[in-house]
Amino acid sequence: MQRWLPKLVVACLACACGGSVGAEVSAVDSAAALHAKYGSLQDQLSHNQFQRPLHLDSMETPDELRGDIHALIGYPFPAVSAALRGASRWCDILILHLNIKSCRASTDAPETVLKVSIGRKFDDPLNATHRVDLVYRVAVEASDYFRLVLNADRGPFGTRNYRITLEAVPLDRGRTFIHLSYAYGYGLSAKMAMQGYLRTFGSQKVGFTVTERRADGQLVRVGGLRAALERNVMRYYLAINAYLAALAAPPEQRLEERLRDWFASTEHYALQLHELEQNEYLEMKRRECALLKAEP
Repeated sequence: MQRWLPKLVVACLACACGGSVGAEVSAVDSAAALHAKYGSLQDQLSHNQFQRPLHLDSMETPDELRGDIHALIGYPFPAVSAALRGASRWCDILILHLNIKSCRASTDAPETVLKVSIGRKFDDPLNATHRVDLVYRVAVEASDYFRLVLNADRGPFGTRNYRITLEAVPLDRGRTFIHLSYAYGYGLSAKMAMQGYLRTFGSQKVGFTVTERRADGQLVRVGGLRAALERNVMRYYLAINAYLAALAAPPEQRLEERLRDWFASTEHYALQLHELEQNEYLEMKRRECALLKAEP
């Protein structure tokens, strides 16, 4: 019982002193947990199918899908923390995804909201897209840890509790360890709609998780809803990387750098992520970003 006493004292102090102590304890505990995760993933980060220090995991339950990427990125923590804090910056990240047609940050309400339009991989007029309002918040922020959350009660295609979470800790002066989580819940109608798509347009698509190795050595990869989730969490991870890499370019060149980097990165995993040719993607995204820039 005595070994629990320090945690009990900390909890009491948090209640007595208000949110600042609670936030500090949360940051310390969360940072320690993420460092422990890094330690436990050493082998997977060094030896994997991605040819980069990355580990992807996914989960499917009767009412929820979740994908998690843990990765080592070659940027110092202060730079990563500064670059990724800000709602409008997340619009610059999300718009790289071929299904994100528009994203605008709004601070009119008490909460900061990203007004996102989600459509097909081809050009879609905005009135044919699905509108998702993602509440942006910095959940925890400290000198050696941060966690950002994008959350919507309602997602596209009848999904619910749609959320993207990013947390990070420094490893050394030039490297940061991140955890990206992408998840949503769904009911029967949403599940049927998504499965209908996967039986037609997405019937041949696979994810990254290997579910079986056949006698001839051929790998069988996960399919269905879980595969779709894995593809999307990877696309968001690559968008974060492309955004960070482009910060080294002059401001007027950054959009083009991000678009080209994101597309080139997805082509490394063409089996899962190839949808369009480069010129199709670039032209589509240039138009979408020009429309956003032209809006008042």
